[in-house]
Amino acid sequence: MPGPTPAAASSGAATTVRPGATGAPGRAAQVAWAAATVALIAVGTVRAAGWLFVLCLLAAAVTATLAVTGGRTPFGMLLAVTLPPAATVRALPWAVRGLHRTRSSGPGIGRIVTSLAISVGLLTLFGLLFSSADAVFADLLAGLLPDISPGGVVGWVVRLGLIGLGLLGGAYLVSRPPDLDSLRAKPGRPVHRLEWALPLVLLDALFAAFVLVQLTVFFGGAGHVLRTAGLTYAEYARSGFWQLLAVTALTLLVIAVAARRAPKATGADRLLVRVLLGVLTALSLVVVASSLYRMQVYADAYGATRLRLFVATVELALGVLFVLVGVAVARLRADWLPRLVIGTAVLALLGLALVNPDRLIADRNVDRYLETGRLDLTYLSGLSADAVPALARLPEPMRTCALRGIAFELPEDGFWATNLGRERARSVLDATQVTSSAANCAAQLRW
Repeated sequence: MPGPTPAAASSGAATTVRPGATGAPGRAAQVAWAAATVALIAVGTVRAAGWLFVLCLLAAAVTATLAVTGGRTPFGMLLAVTLPPAATVRALPWAVRGLHRTRSSGPGIGRIVTSLAISVGLLTLFGLLFSSADAVFADLLAGLLPDISPGGVVGWVVRLGLIGLGLLGGAYLVSRPPDLDSLRAKPGRPVHRLEWALPLVLLDALFAAFVLVQLTVFFGGAGHVLRTAGLTYAEYARSGFWQLLAVTALTLLVIAVAARRAPKATGADRLLVRVLLGVLTALSLVVVASSLYRMQVYADAYGATRLRLFVATVELALGVLFVLVGVAVARLRADWLPRLVIGTAVLALLGLALVNPDRLIADRNVDRYLETGRLDLTYLSGLSADAVPALARLPEPMRTCALRGIAFELPEDGFWATNLGRERARSVLDATQVTSSAANCAAQLRW
């Protein structure tokens, strides 16, 4: 039988991609998800705000799963998020079988455990001897070692167990990667132009009328609140936020259905899709802008808080999402959109960590106090150590009252809990004399 022709051979070589190759489809995305995971976890070393670190950890769990599984389609990414618990359970018998296979070619489990026990014993013995011989070495060793109290030991055992199970599940997924890219939705059956165009035309008209009529409501600001009987700044801001969430969910659903079912065979069909969905996306961006403005007015009236800053961040991320949807509508392709949606959420969290939210909140409230004389000292005294440099700008006795609680709750960090925000706070607190009495601070807090 004659062999393949050179042209066919070269064609086959050009189209064959080795699954483990660096240039394999999805490998760059997996590297990006891994980098995002490291960046999200690193927030705990830079910022002292615990609420921010919790959000970053939740996001890191999602990005780490995507880095291991490599899901790229919407269905594949959705399924990837549900895989870690199942993978951890299935990894346990898989690991036991692997240990049984390697027992004949390497040391047994008993010998490995014995070797580890001897190593720990030797390190403990010589470490105690060196610690008693030199105080500097003893301090260094104390900072490196974790808490060995009963409660600390239990905590470390639980942490190591959870981390070990997570790594075991990740190893199982790496060794047996699921085929997530084959999970794709079947192409929708195109409908007649009138069937999808008429609802979108009417919806665009409704959006346009709403935006035109409500321009004074959207962008009226403090004057609109003061002129409207019974309207408060909180109602003014929160109504915009919930409107934004509802509009976002419904608009994205409408755009997804229309983009899937609308015919695109002719140039006229493609132009109509771009125009109608583009107008809907642009009008939705107006609602995003109005909601951001409402939250700005609310913060100017009552001061910045964590919730208000987080809501503004969500609104800004939704605005970016609509811009991405607009690009997808213009290109009539959205296979990249699901990855960028999650990437936008990750970048929003990293951006929030970059601006240092607790310090930003404290700075804005201190500036507001210096301009208006109004300050919620009770709220500011409950912020994290990140806010200490900004709170140190307050005049006495308010400065000391704001810093007392933070200074009292500031922990002593060792090597395992190093945090840049707390280190900066300590340097500021060391230069600030906390001398106000509790009674004086109570009076300030009531004020």
